[in-house]
Amino acid sequence: MVVGAGLAGLVAAAELVAAGKRVILVEQEPAASFGGQAWWSFGGLFLIDSPEQRRMGIHDSRELAEQDWLGSAGFDREEDTWPRRWAQAYLDFAAGEKRRWLHDMGVRFFPVVGWAERGGAGAIGPGNSVPRFHITWGTGPGVVEPFALRVKTGESAGLVRIRHRHRVDELVMTDGAVTGVRGSVLADDTAERGEPSNREVTGEFEFSAPAVIVASGGIGGNHELVRAQWPERLGEPPATMLAGVPAHVDGRMLSISERAGAHLINGDRMWHYTEGVTNYAPVWQNHGIRILPGPSSLWFDATGHRLPAPLYPGFDTLGTLEHIMATGHDHSWFILTQKIIEKELTLSGSEQNPDLTGKDLRLLAARVGPGAPGPIEAFKERGEDFIVADSLPELLVAMQRMTPDVAIDTVNVEREVVARDREIDNDFSKDPQVTALRGARSYRGDKLIRVASPHRILDPKAGPLIAVKLHILTRKSLGGIETNLDGQALRAGGEPIPGLYAAGEASGFGGGGVHGYRALEGSFLGGCLFSGRQAGRAVAAL
Repeated sequence: MVVGAGLAGLVAAAELVAAGKRVILVEQEPAASFGGQAWWSFGGLFLIDSPEQRRMGIHDSRELAEQDWLGSAGFDREEDTWPRRWAQAYLDFAAGEKRRWLHDMGVRFFPVVGWAERGGAGAIGPGNSVPRFHITWGTGPGVVEPFALRVKTGESAGLVRIRHRHRVDELVMTDGAVTGVRGSVLADDTAERGEPSNREVTGEFEFSAPAVIVASGGIGGNHELVRAQWPERLGEPPATMLAGVPAHVDGRMLSISERAGAHLINGDRMWHYTEGVTNYAPVWQNHGIRILPGPSSLWFDATGHRLPAPLYPGFDTLGTLEHIMATGHDHSWFILTQKIIEKELTLSGSEQNPDLTGKDLRLLAARVGPGAPGPIEAFKERGEDFIVADSLPELLVAMQRMTPDVAIDTVNVEREVVARDREIDNDFSKDPQVTALRGARSYRGDKLIRVASPHRILDPKAGPLIAVKLHILTRKSLGGIETNLDGQALRAGGEPIPGLYAAGEASGFGGGGVHGYRALEGSFLGGCLFSGRQAGRAVAAL
């Protein structure tokens, strides 16, 4: 029994099919949502010392990746015993058979490796020392496809029964072991992928199985629960947030698993983005899209004060989140130029990258040509959070008009912009962001498609000027069901619960929190792949 038809659930089911096992796959959403949140993703995967890295002149190693992972995770709790073990196992996987395993299934990668979470707080601090973000050719759908195909093939062969609109309400226990699930059959719904579906109950069901794998996702669509678990270290929870995932990502199965004895750990560890913009064509309620920024935009808080080093675009997600929440406001600002937006701003998500998702080489070639990618231009023209102006005073007036309840120190913004521009006029600088972006261009991938040549923000030839209002965007749970390396759900005392397994975000991507406090990016889909594979293979061996 697999609960949840997202990536982790499909991987687990595919492993069971490969072993000739019979599988029931239950999913509360309609068939249109097959593949879950992974389908919407950019398809980034964390790999270590890959051929793609070596071709780009990147020297990576298992030892360097471990240094970066542990510096980001900051494991410091008794409950981190299994997350630590999962981290070591995942690093072995990412440095070893992960790429070959995927390549054998037809997965291919964009040749330019991205540099996400660049850090900046020292060698043993958080962040990636080298680029490791491998974009899947086909983005999220390209990651999902081989596993969905294997599950569908298993269905045709009579090994898999897929039951959409089946919502699990309870894990069935027999003599202390999980022996099945029971729940509600929901009414059919024609909702497209990600759209809200009805919760009308039309019947009940109960299925028995010797093992149940919970792969139901996290809590990012349940903002009430996000706020309830918001950690004090990140300040007060935001009063307003954009939703990076649909509302059905609500964490129901976590509490259901807990009632069956599963130990939930690290619920206060979470991964939310600070570069969210309102989707002008929303699929779900309050739908936000994340900007994947290059390092050149100037970042200001809601009152017009520049964020401190090393909180630059793309450097330290949670460090930036903590700083923004300390200001007492839920939003911040990018100030940039047309030259920067053309090269540096990418939107996360499969639907926002039709060239990579559709494997369209002609459309892809436009990324290195003049002009911004079509989806970015569409947001600039139609998105409510974008402002375009020919002069800085005009831009600042429009920014203040957009946020009338928060006074922007326009004098300080202008002083910061002018001072930063002076740093560009020679080859030396005491501004670490200027130094960082110059250093980034020493990497040929950044120079080719990711980092604009350094220029003055107020250079008319680089204009017009652009301001982007940025919101907090919910996304991932970093904690979840504590599991051993076989994916077995554990009780609070550490004993496995017979018959119960967990994978994907429901298990904190492995162990109840493989990332610790911070992620290195590209490791969420990878965590679903690895934890789904571990659980599927363990159950297949029963």
